[in-house]
Amino acid sequence: MAKIYYDKDVDLSLLNGRTIGIIGYGSQGHAHALNLKDNKVNVMVGLYKGSSSWPKAQEAGLQVDTVDQVAKKADIIMILIPDPVAPKVYKEAIQPNLTRGKTLMFAHGFNIHYKTIVPPSNVDVSMVAPKAPGHRMREIFTKGLGVPALLAIHQDVSGRAKEVGLAYAKGVGCTRAGVLETTFAEETETDLFGEQTVLCGGVTSLVKAGFETLVEAGYQPELAYFEVLHELKLIVDLIYQGGLGYMRYSVSDTAEFGDYTRGPRVIDDRVKENMKEILTEIQNGTFAKEWISEHDEGRPRFNRLRQENSDHPVERVGKELRAMMPWLKETL
Repeated sequence: MAKIYYDKDVDLSLLNGRTIGIIGYGSQGHAHALNLKDNKVNVMVGLYKGSSSWPKAQEAGLQVDTVDQVAKKADIIMILIPDPVAPKVYKEAIQPNLTRGKTLMFAHGFNIHYKTIVPPSNVDVSMVAPKAPGHRMREIFTKGLGVPALLAIHQDVSGRAKEVGLAYAKGVGCTRAGVLETTFAEETETDLFGEQTVLCGGVTSLVKAGFETLVEAGYQPELAYFEVLHELKLIVDLIYQGGLGYMRYSVSDTAEFGDYTRGPRVIDDRVKENMKEILTEIQNGTFAKEWISEHDEGRPRFNRLRQENSDHPVERVGKELRAMMPWLKETL
């Protein structure tokens, strides 16, 4: 049974007298920094000179400096920049300032697990990985709630890496919802698998295939959009609230029967075999090498695929329909 920690299990005072350096001020970075600041933790934001985020962070009342200066001053350094960018920034600006007794933290295990960053042996290395986009994490925090997170320890030189990691998790509000203990390897591999096969890759491919099937059969693209994309949120919200059973309870018996009898014909054993192949590529590092190489080469395939998918008919139709539903902007 997984061990889960909540507010009552954690001592936030472990962060007293420590400076936390947040490297990056994107979706995750802004949420971590602002949540810590609201919890009276001494926090700084590290950015490169000329970053468009620099004035944004200052306007939010945060101390801002270059990455190397923040790494030098901080006792705890949380890296919240993209995975393929992090190794270069780490080598140039963070590693020279990692002195004995400091803590290096991550919100995703990618760089540690695939050894694109190898910390010195005299610092604690831990991970607090919130299970939500940063903007959602910040929104929930301001309402007095929190999003769940994962905690992992890679190096425990001080003997208190776990306690400090949990204190950090409390500082960003995650112990309000629960923090589950795991490992860098487990977090990395399950996170990539979930993104690629279900949450992002699986869902988007399923939506496009369903849209194309209906349009090619002669149905109006607008109706196809509503049936395979727009209503997806309604179903996901029901699953999120009460699991698959609650969703099936909430839909019609006709929909439930179709779920049981037709769903397995679409997502069949062949799909599961493909998922196993993808998991193997994640476990053996094939995907990591491919993504790192893609980034190093200037992301030609990534950019081509991004453009092709933004031009897909489901996106064009959806943009037109969403323009007639201004209330959707209120949920973003």
